[in-house]
Amino acid sequence: MNVPFMDLKAQYNIIKDEVTPRIEHIFENTAYVSGKGVAAFEQEFAMAHNVKYCSGVSSGTDGNHMVLWALGIGPGDEVIIPANTFIATAWGATLCGATPVFVDCNPVSYNLDPNKLEMAITPKTKAIVAVHLYGQPADMDSIQAVADKHNITVVEDCAQAHLSEYKGRKVGSLAKAASFSFYPGKNLGAFGEAGAVVTNDEALAATFKMMRDHGSEQKYTHKVFGHNYRMEELQGNVLSVKLKHLDSWTQKRRAAADTYRKNLQGINQIIVPEELPENKHVYHLFVIQVKTSNNDSENAHTREGLQRFLKDNNIASGLHYPIPLHLQPCFEYLGYQKGDLPVSETLAKQCLSLPMFPELTEAQIQYVCENIRNYFTT
Repeated sequence: MNVPFMDLKAQYNIIKDEVTPRIEHIFENTAYVSGKGVAAFEQEFAMAHNVKYCSGVSSGTDGNHMVLWALGIGPGDEVIIPANTFIATAWGATLCGATPVFVDCNPVSYNLDPNKLEMAITPKTKAIVAVHLYGQPADMDSIQAVADKHNITVVEDCAQAHLSEYKGRKVGSLAKAASFSFYPGKNLGAFGEAGAVVTNDEALAATFKMMRDHGSEQKYTHKVFGHNYRMEELQGNVLSVKLKHLDSWTQKRRAAADTYRKNLQGINQIIVPEELPENKHVYHLFVIQVKTSNNDSENAHTREGLQRFLKDNNIASGLHYPIPLHLQPCFEYLGYQKGDLPVSETLAKQCLSLPMFPELTEAQIQYVCENIRNYFTT
């Protein structure tokens, strides 16, 4: 049996008949950027996440930047960011000229630990970026409580968490503003690069619209600094088609996670991810931990050994993320050392992402789990 990490071709076959006429219409009408398809998707996506305003942009990374830029973050400011996330979260701050300040994560949720926030706050702290990692929402009430105490703005990075919920509320609606990624492998993926920013703040939404289009409301009149962060019409149409399937795909991801948990019970050498009771996890990734062994013998079981074993049995897996942000070479100038953020560093050594996509079959999941069990019993 072969088990890919994800299968975008299987998803394409499901939507092919819906999306092909839309693509042909775009080519026939030669309207390629920020057209009616993008506008329609923006309305649909805002409604899906219970927010008033959505602006399609060119990528999730660009959305991370634009959110902080629109909030006035700049040189001399500090932005608190979890160390356990993809580096695009940090680019939002650095592209504004601000300094990222990395904070450790909770060992159960893998998200920003609110208990570690206070010690990271300084008079220069202007924003906190809450990442809903792997599809599980961060502890937003606790994060917001700390932020309110110090008059700091909270924003969300929802790149991996489309339709996820925290205490019955959709991500994207939980803070001042939020960014989403529609990179092809995301739960809601484009046919290329795309993203969005959302907010309930009317003035901020107007700023987003200008910033993504060279700071312009009217052609050749530029009211604010901006950039070309517009969404392509192709992506708006593709995403609009896919959005209609997203709830069903999310249910299938959640069912796959349940099947993994059932089949991985009793393997003491791994830690299976927990879904916190206040959350609706959407499982962009299903990430286990392989416990670090103190046994240095040739027969010691390791994450790398398990990954090789799975590969030898035609099972793909991934590492998210093998180097925490505070130890990345590009942030060496910040002066972090190994041991500064121990939970993030442990996760970087132990986490292994298993195959996860809506079309994943129960037989495939059972095959993955059987091979994990076999690895630890040999």
